Parts: sequence; structure tokens; C-alpha cells
Amino acid sequence: MGGRVQTDLLDHWVTYLRAERNLAAKSVEAYATDVRGYLEELERKKLQVESVTREDVLEHVATLARQGLSPRSRARHLAALRGFHRFLEDEKLCAKDPTEDLDTPKSAKKLPVFLTLPEVEALLAAADERTVPGCRDRAMIQLLYATGLRVSELIKLKVQDVNLRDGFVVTMGKGSKERVVPIGRLAKEKLEAYLATSRPALVKGAQVAAMFVTPRRAGFSRMGFWKLLRRYALKAGITKPLSPHKLRHSFATHLLERGADLRAVQAMLGHADLSTTQIYTHVTSARLKAVYDKHHPRSRVG
Repeated sequence: MGGRVQTDLLDHWVTYLRAERNLAAKSVEAYATDVRGYLEELERKKLQVESVTREDVLEHVATLARQGLSPRSRARHLAALRGFHRFLEDEKLCAKDPTEDLDTPKSAKKLPVFLTLPEVEALLAAADERTVPGCRDRAMIQLLYATGLRVSELIKLKVQDVNLRDGFVVTMGKGSKERVVPIGRLAKEKLEAYLATSRPALVKGAQVAAMFVTPRRAGFSRMGFWKLLRRYALKAGITKPLSPHKLRHSFATHLLERGADLRAVQAMLGHADLSTTQIYTHVTSARLKAVYDKHHPRSRVG
């Protein structure tokens, strides 16, 4: 089966995708590009489609990896090859589908980006607490780091949700699940200062339910708080991209580094599945290994 015949097979499959599968034009084009490259490689190796083995497909995928193709792109590429070979088998153009038992390349999980303790301290110190907005902003950032709240939970927080006497906040997370999170001594102090001075100056006697308010006596938007946080990050000299969620990552990472129980951190973060929280154990393990490699006298040969 020569190159012309293999091209005809590709055209036949593309027609099937368009007419019978009714796939979007961009999807068909992407699949066709992947399979065309695959067929060109088979032709260079003088391999025929009907005789391709599982090992041939694995070698092709390995070649893509060596060329720098990401796991996500390789998974899409393999999906195209699966569809193509399944079609050939169904049409009895090939006796067997060589992709049948192949595993999809796993995408490596990205480790969460978080702040170091000195960076957190610099960020917290960036707000001028002698001013009305500075007092409020310090309380907001301190609370976010102290609790690991999502930004949506922070800006929706009401005065009644904060129990300063016992030191905890009640928040409604994903799936409308309520959880109780301790706030710690420093966050409690900053909230007390904000409620005693800054917040009254902002609401000016109006009845406002939101805990954190703007000069317009309204709660914050997600974008409004993001801009505020970014401004303080620049002031603190933090060059890495910073978002409210990275403070949540910092909260979890710093707790686990200091021996906190994984399930307790899961409860405070409001994760439904423990596996979601376990990503932070990979962060702490990676940091421990880096420290070991850097400082242990026998960690390197030479």
C-alpha cells in the first residue's frame, strides 16, 4: 500500500469525520494534520498502514516526545491515530487496530505557585495601616493568608460570618457547602482594628452587610481585589505573578511544611476530594529534596 493509497485512506477518513461524525471543521483539520504527519513518517520508514504494529505507534509517539511535543498534544495526536486505525478496522481495510491497548500520555500536574514566608511578610507590610484603606487592605490580605479562603468567599464574607470572640469565620464554599475556618491571632487583631476604625469610616453609618467595603459602601468585586493585591505585590517587590489563589496555595503549603494534618488542611480549604489537597504534599516534598540536595555534604558526587 503506497503513499498515494495511504493518502486516499486519509481522505476517506476525513470524509467520514465530516459527513457521519459531523465534527467541527477545526477538529477535522487538527485530526487530519496529525494523521498526515503520522503517514508521512510511515512512508519514510517504508511501513504500510495495514502492517503497523503497536510498537511502531509507540515509537512514533516517542518521537513526538523527543521533538518536544507536550503530553497534552501527544494525547490529542494519539486520539487522532486511534480514530483513524479504528476506522480502518471497521471498514475492514486493516485486520487489527494497533492503538487498541495504548495508554494516553499523562499530563504532568503543575505544582502550585506560592509565596515564601519573607514574601508573605513583605506583602502584609506593604499596606499602610495608618490610613483607612490601608487598615482595611491589611485585614483583607491577612485574613486571606490566614484562612486560605477563595477570593469569591472573601469578598462575599459578611460581618455576621466572623466570630472574633472564638476566632473563626463561617464561609459557604463550592456546592453550597458551609465550613468553619480558624483565623489565627494576627488576623483576629487586624480584623478588630478594621472593624473598630476603618470600616465605620467607610460605611458612614449605612447598614452594609459585606465585611469588606469600598468607599462606595459596596463590597469588592473579584477584579477589584485582584488589582488591589497586585498593587501591594509590586510595592512589596514581589516579581512573580500574584493572584488571590496563590495566597491560598501559600496557606496550604506553609501549613503542611510545618506538620499540619492533610485532612485538616483539606477541611479548611473546602476540598471535596483529598487528592486535590495532596498536590501540596508534592510541593513540600520537592522543597525538602531541593534543600537536601543543596545542603547535605553527601548529596552530590564529586
